[in-house]
Amino acid sequence: MAKRRMAVTIRDVAEDAGVSLQTVSRVINAENNVRPQMRERVQSSIDKLGYVPSLAAQRMSGSRSYIILAINDRERTIADWRNRQGTDWVDQMLLGGMLTCSEHGYRMMVELVDTHNDHVERELSATIAALQPDGVILTPPHSENKLITQLLESRSIPFARIGSTEEGPGIRLTMDDTGAAELATKKLIALGHTRIGLIAGPEEYSLSGWRIEGWKRAMQAAGLPCDDLCDRGDFGRESGLAAADRLLELDDRPTAIIGSSDQMTLAALEVARFKRLRVPQDLSLISFDNTPIVRFSQPALTAVDQPIAETVSAATEALIKYHRTPPPTHVINVRAQLVERESIGPAPEVK
Repeated sequence: MAKRRMAVTIRDVAEDAGVSLQTVSRVINAENNVRPQMRERVQSSIDKLGYVPSLAAQRMSGSRSYIILAINDRERTIADWRNRQGTDWVDQMLLGGMLTCSEHGYRMMVELVDTHNDHVERELSATIAALQPDGVILTPPHSENKLITQLLESRSIPFARIGSTEEGPGIRLTMDDTGAAELATKKLIALGHTRIGLIAGPEEYSLSGWRIEGWKRAMQAAGLPCDDLCDRGDFGRESGLAAADRLLELDDRPTAIIGSSDQMTLAALEVARFKRLRVPQDLSLISFDNTPIVRFSQPALTAVDQPIAETVSAATEALIKYHRTPPPTHVINVRAQLVERESIGPAPEVK
């Protein structure tokens, strides 16, 4: 039986190069206080032994952990996973974060935290103590939770706030929610629709208000009424059913609806079928998110493609550069796109 090859450790490199463990750590961390000859000697041993630096070795210098921590909402994430409804927020978050981290020798880790938990500070403090991250990415609604942002600020941990434009500590990023809602509304107006409904998200998310703002901006610019055409849901199916039913029961019902999540828009499609409305001949639908499920609905939904991976990538890049350059003070806005499919069409003729 072949003898199992033992993993090469930082101690092996130090012994081979004839230097201390701290010197090897400084070379691994690309620190400046190492003489060129010593750096070459250590690098030669690393190359010869085939050593791959571990997080433990990288942390020996005491300066950085090389970990970026992303925090997502526990309740909503677990519900999505259990329901297996095709949402891919976490997948896209990992795609953008992990690829950017790997380019810089970092690792991304994801933790689920209940933002409504009275013990959120204690829970997050334990996570930070265990991982000692170099930076933290907050996603909605954590990005506007004062308990969380104040805790990170008090610990001097750099953090990014996705979906937040409020003044204060942290790098601010948005996914073009106002512009995307305006773009979707203008598309429907161009197709001749004058009664365009909106199923907005819950008030606790600032992005819900931004999408209402974009919808209103496009409607008002075209001289169209908004009055009774906006309803709210919680991003889930049941709330989408109720909101769509109310909108489609109006005497002068909308001929198009924009839903602030794929689940709510699919619910609107379900309500339309129950009311014997054809999509898109009688009712056009546009969704937000563009998760995998909307490609396989009948008809496939036109959707705003949220740039989750690109936004998390931008947040990760900014946090990695934080210790070298001042963080951006402006709001980083990553543009969204509208992916057109079969669920939109010309406004039906008024009978």
